[in-house]
Amino acid sequence: MHRHLPTLAATAALLAFTSHALAQKGMLQKLGKGEGQVDIVAWPGYIERGQTDKQFDWVTGFEQKTGCKVNVKTAGTSDEMVALMNEGGFDLVTASGDASTRLIRGKKVQPINTALIPSYKNVDARLQKAPWHFEGNTHYGVPYQWGWNVLMYNTTVFKDKAPTSWSVVFEEQNLPDGKSNKGRVQAFDGPIYIADAALYLKAKKPELGIKDPYELTEAQYKAALELLRGQRKIVGKYWHDAFVQIDDFTNEGVVASSSWQFQANILGSKKRPIATVVPTEGATGWADSTMMHADAKHPNCAYLWMEHSLNPKLQGDLSAWFGSVPAVPAACKGNALLGDEGCKRQGYESFDKISFWRTPVAQCASQNNQCVPYHKWVSDYIAVLGGR
Repeated sequence: MHRHLPTLAATAALLAFTSHALAQKGMLQKLGKGEGQVDIVAWPGYIERGQTDKQFDWVTGFEQKTGCKVNVKTAGTSDEMVALMNEGGFDLVTASGDASTRLIRGKKVQPINTALIPSYKNVDARLQKAPWHFEGNTHYGVPYQWGWNVLMYNTTVFKDKAPTSWSVVFEEQNLPDGKSNKGRVQAFDGPIYIADAALYLKAKKPELGIKDPYELTEAQYKAALELLRGQRKIVGKYWHDAFVQIDDFTNEGVVASSSWQFQANILGSKKRPIATVVPTEGATGWADSTMMHADAKHPNCAYLWMEHSLNPKLQGDLSAWFGSVPAVPAACKGNALLGDEGCKRQGYESFDKISFWRTPVAQCASQNNQCVPYHKWVSDYIAVLGGR
């Protein structure tokens, strides 16, 4: 025993107080028997049981080991995830940073007792207390995967050289095949995409003074909306469903768009002429955390899943499948599907260069608490999509 430990009575009092505080916060204190199922809201492709490709299955073994059947509801945007969690009936959600703050402050998710998740200590140190899931000195999520929003393009159109700027999807122009980009490019249909426009303008128009694409003054925000209204004239279709975008690049003549590496990986496996690049202006990105509903009906199965989700084999397989970066660095080596260069290829060393999705709030550090809040982003982006 260390000589500086308090007296037994003081220790007991401290433990009692800590236990009471945790209980007050709604944390599970001890794992019990699994309830037989766990209901999860997840991004498409995030929770696989081998139905798409038998190599990628991290559900079947979990179900056999724990007796917890995994039920998945996919959601294509963070707004959809927030809406589903507000409705209730789910235990867990794989929330990105632009959803997690809303879920925490809306009291839709509960604090996580990391003591019940032994593998939490193996999580990337850059993620363990990341602001999108760690708030008020409290854990509200378990890091799952992260990555950046790449520019996906058709290599038969960009035959000799990859595009170097996001301008190919933001501004009307002729592409290297001599044809206009009008009607041949896509954009993401979530309000958070306003940040992509702001990031592009940060580089293109430094006079705007944009410091953070999620912290925009009225003038900066107006400039981003104007860019997006111009983009509306060239976008053939907005996307949020990864599999629909895959079909659009295959059959509908789309040649360039913001995307995830996931779509590019699937298209590549089908021998389609597709590649990805991060343009000179940089990229937004996402870091997803598994968060637990405040009224989860199956908390024991939920905790068992959160522990399972940090298994290096699962993390590496998911990274290979989705084109993301594992939350557990140990997954980057020795995974047959990912390969030892997979993490580097997918951005592991570029963490500090990514503008990770966050929920925009009025009280912002970089602009003297004079930023446009997210509810405005939502209503205004809907107007942009509608041509207004």
